[in-house]
Amino acid sequence: MTTIDITAAASFAPRVTSTRLRLTARGRRVLAFLAAVPAIVVLSLAILSGGGALASSETGAPAGTFTEVTVMPGDTLWSIAESVAPDADPRDVVDEIIRLNALSSASLVAGQSLALPLEYSAGR
Repeated sequence: MTTIDITAAASFAPRVTSTRLRLTARGRRVLAFLAAVPAIVVLSLAILSGGGALASSETGAPAGTFTEVTVMPGDTLWSIAESVAPDADPRDVVDEIIRLNALSSASLVAGQSLALPLEYSAGR
């Protein structure tokens, strides 16, 4: 029979050393991108679903709450506001006209129809 020396076998075992994890600049960028992906997905879903209110099937202003006026050449929102409500602040009237007509800017085109709130429609 042979004898096996246990202490000698232990000396040939590979040494396990702990090393620190080192990230390169590229690794840090990849890690930052992977951490940002959920936030990007959430923000994009919020932006895309935010327009749902505009595309809803709800009706606009109830019938009979506004009258229409046709824009003449040279008319501006300010001049229309002053003519339909001479006693009111034109800024408030312009704001209500923009909101009621869902205008993206203050530019008007001759022949364009604008809805005016009933409270201001008697002046024009």
